[in-house]
Amino acid sequence: MEVPEIIKELETLGSPENVAGMARFGIIAGKAFGVPTPVLKRFAKEVKKQAKDRHKLAQELWETGIYDARAVAFLIDDPKQVTRRQMDSWAKDFDNWATVDGTCCYLFCRTPFAYEKAIEWAGRKPEFVKRAGFSLMAYLTVHDKKAGDEKLAAFLPIIERSWDDDRNFVKKAVNWALRQVGKHSLNLNGLAIETADRIKLQGTRSARWIAADALRELTSEKVFERLRKK
Repeated sequence: MEVPEIIKELETLGSPENVAGMARFGIIAGKAFGVPTPVLKRFAKEVKKQAKDRHKLAQELWETGIYDARAVAFLIDDPKQVTRRQMDSWAKDFDNWATVDGTCCYLFCRTPFAYEKAIEWAGRKPEFVKRAGFSLMAYLTVHDKKAGDEKLAAFLPIIERSWDDDRNFVKKAVNWALRQVGKHSLNLNGLAIETADRIKLQGTRSARWIAADALRELTSEKVFERLRKK
């Protein structure tokens, strides 16, 4: 399938009502057709099967700037062919949290540069690039089954330093990364709780929220029980 054909099909599969629904969840994109996520994934699977060069096609779809086309792009691209340059280029284009998280979950966290970019982007200023750094941390903690505690613990000082960013999509990602690291093992749970306690001491609105929400989950019996069984 070529890009014009894919765009035409996506437009057919979408609806203005779904675009309005996306907006209610804070997903604001320059242009979107409103294709439901399950439908989008099934369609991307077919595109991936038919693509002669899915990496090239993914790049062309991304460059359209259309929300749904970019979703197909990160769903079909080959992480082994993704470069640092591509990651930085796409990150500059991030304009909503859903594209950030989808790209990090399905593509970027599977690249050889994921840890490098997680740390780099977490220190950047643009809201969605910074969110991508913490989104990568969260997904790497979940998906990298070979990662040891020491490798994931390296995220905690970076998370701790980000207590003062009150932007909604950043502080939620900081909290998310902290919770995911703390649910990886009993050792990391203890370290994450200590991190949350130090963040709480900062006393700002964002610090209090990040810490309180993380501690609520990380100190729960449900989490302790699951970690004890690992």
